[in-house]
Amino acid sequence: MATQIITLVGVLVGALTSYLATTMAERTKFRREMTTRWDERKLDTYIDYLTCIKGIQRAAMAAGRARDQGIDAADALNEMEESENRRSILFETFVLLSDEKAATAAHAVNQRTWELLRTARISSSGVAELRSIPLVEALNVLHEAARSDLAISSGIPVR
Repeated sequence: MATQIITLVGVLVGALTSYLATTMAERTKFRREMTTRWDERKLDTYIDYLTCIKGIQRAAMAAGRARDQGIDAADALNEMEESENRRSILFETFVLLSDEKAATAAHAVNQRTWELLRTARISSSGVAELRSIPLVEALNVLHEAARSDLAISSGIPVR
């Protein structure tokens, strides 16, 4: 009888251990899947946001070049405004998904972008005035913060 109780206890301990190990493994797997899912969404948001910024910058420069050449800049300015509207919407998602460092860097990019927009909207602004706005430097800080947030190394992989 005692050996049967010991065997039963051993089976129960084994079943409980198996259950706990499986539960922990499944929980870890779920967390990893959720992290991957959010990282993919975060990467897509970062790319979309940065694409809008680059679109604003290209359109603003096109408007400046048009003015320098004495050509109507209306098409470039319309394109710039469309990209700005999209950037504004994407920024909300960006802030929701990013870490604090990336969000702070994105706020700095927004400040430089708004300077660029204000300058591009002035009818006398040409390429020289637009190039004086340090948007690229702010973008470089944002790129580094985004790589850090996504745990992407910026160097050569170590073997």
